[in-house]
Amino acid sequence: MSSPHPAPVSPPRTADELLDALDPDQRDVALALNGPVCVLAGAGTGKTRAITHRIAYGVRTGAFAPTSVLAVTFTARAAGEMRTRLRELGAAGVQARTFHAAALRQLSYFWPKVVGGAPPKILEYKAPAVGEAARRLGVSVDRVAVRDLSSEVEWAKVSLVTADDYVRACEGIDREPPSGYDHKTVARLIAAYEEVKSERSVIDFEDVLLMLGDMLATQGPVADEVRRQYRRFVVDEYQDVSPLQQFVLDQWLGGRKELCVVGDPSQTIYSFTGASPHHLLTFATKFPGAQVIRLVRDYRSTPQVVTLANQLLARAGRKGGAHQALELIAQRPSGPPVAFTVYDDDEAESKGIAARVGRLMAAGTRASEIAILYRTNAQSEAFEAALADAGIGYLVRGGERFFQRKEVRDAIVLLRGSARSADPDVPMPESVRDVLITAGWSAEPPAARGAARERWESMQALASLADDVAALAPQDAPATVQTFVAELEERASAQHAPTVEGVTLASLHAAKGLEWDAVFLAGTSEGLMPISLAETDEAIAEERRLLYVGITRAREHLELSFARARNPGGRASRRRTRFLDGLWPDDEPSRTGGKRSRAGQAKLRLTGEYDQALFERLKEWRQQVAQETDKPAFTILVDTTLAAIAEARPTSVPELARINGIGPAKIDRFGETLLDIVARSRS
Repeated sequence: MSSPHPAPVSPPRTADELLDALDPDQRDVALALNGPVCVLAGAGTGKTRAITHRIAYGVRTGAFAPTSVLAVTFTARAAGEMRTRLRELGAAGVQARTFHAAALRQLSYFWPKVVGGAPPKILEYKAPAVGEAARRLGVSVDRVAVRDLSSEVEWAKVSLVTADDYVRACEGIDREPPSGYDHKTVARLIAAYEEVKSERSVIDFEDVLLMLGDMLATQGPVADEVRRQYRRFVVDEYQDVSPLQQFVLDQWLGGRKELCVVGDPSQTIYSFTGASPHHLLTFATKFPGAQVIRLVRDYRSTPQVVTLANQLLARAGRKGGAHQALELIAQRPSGPPVAFTVYDDDEAESKGIAARVGRLMAAGTRASEIAILYRTNAQSEAFEAALADAGIGYLVRGGERFFQRKEVRDAIVLLRGSARSADPDVPMPESVRDVLITAGWSAEPPAARGAARERWESMQALASLADDVAALAPQDAPATVQTFVAELEERASAQHAPTVEGVTLASLHAAKGLEWDAVFLAGTSEGLMPISLAETDEAIAEERRLLYVGITRAREHLELSFARARNPGGRASRRRTRFLDGLWPDDEPSRTGGKRSRAGQAKLRLTGEYDQALFERLKEWRQQVAQETDKPAFTILVDTTLAAIAEARPTSVPELARINGIGPAKIDRFGETLLDIVARSRS
């Protein structure tokens, strides 16, 4: 994620200045102008910087024309950021697009020549067509089933699996169909889905790639024209390429080798969508003699965060197709230790994290530089409520897109109308603010939270972006309202939204490619991390990589947490994720500091130096209770809790309540007895 307020940038004047801005490994990438080139880039190692400087260096030295380069990536935001950086480096003519955007542009251009007429409309959502296909087959579906079946249809298409091949393909890789259905039913549904689309004269996003790939493979003149235009290719996030995307890339190349790919197998987290690191891991085999360059200097995170990330992968072993992970080398100064926190229940976790967020903001960290990440979208509700109660603004990533918000659309209409009449002597940011005022914006945020504050945050993001655009403009050609509107329209087409001031709530999958000063990884317990649906070695390995992605989003502050129970007073049956075996300080006895609220406080680790005799007496008591109640001993109190009692030696119920693993129900049942055992141990 780029800085929300970049300093004015002057394009490097010479090719040497481009190289001077890079470290030795990044410089090797920039100098590797002729393919094939494979860049294995760890998290935070400056891969976007390296590949944009490589392109700019090639353009600056005359090694290739900017219009001959096609750079593709996986998100509109990443493509937009790449275009911005290339423009700043003096390589504005390079095409930087997502796979789908590049393919759609080419398909739309060639369709009238090859097929005739206008290309079919694109089906934005599969669900209605999938639902219709299910009804035709007499297959019972609900909203969740339609969603799952739509995802399976998409997986089949990006994996180049047809309805006829679906059963055999799934059996070959032991892939389970969506819950409640068998492989044959799903195969029939895929065929019916294609019929529905054909009758409605629409295509889906996967068809764009399929049709273009087929057109390039079968229409020689079309392929020749595309290959004359694009002679050099750069593919970012190559570990996430699907068989369908690789098929299109192969057609673009046409047997040529001018290809530079960038990726990190340790960040492969989208296999459920058909993504595979296979092409990245076998690149040197497919292209003998390819240059392989490793970027391992981590400029994003503190040594504390980097160490945890390295240790997490080092414990992966070689199950699930594990590879030799890149070991990152931290370049930033030492920072605060990584925090590991245990809460009594989910409510306590959400309120505890909201309180920590408030303290960070009070200490100077901007809300937009803080994120709360979780495994499933269903977890966001509790954090939304806790932040709202604390008066902290937030945005849920994956919600309504920025440029689709009504206040943003209305503001752009007003800005577009004022572009021609704006006073050229008035600085552009000031003119933009004058227009935003008419749309309801004010220099100071409203006191109210909720929708009013969200609308203000959206327009404030436009005001801040106007400052950024003005700062980046050359002195001899200052930015105008018209150029600002053009920037907004380009960003809207690429969904490259400006930074909105608010704490980010996002799933771990949605956080890929982003970074924040402070990250809270919530719900790091078994069943959520890894998710209970992950049953195979390969699925478990991907869940570990997902946690790695979450950890490496943090620049400075990182806190991992989980709750022992779902509801206040509920059974404390959860345990922290296996991925942090040997890394979580609560592998030692732990307790909390400070006062305990009724909602439950965080429990932090102790020194581990406890009264061994008292610990043994507590174990004897626990065994007696277990026998009397005919329950396993660990369901009474776990060893770490007994050890924490033996270390803290509480003399009152409030002191006992501060110990990890002692909730209200257990205090009511065992509190007096435990305090009596501790008291007798003193005599």
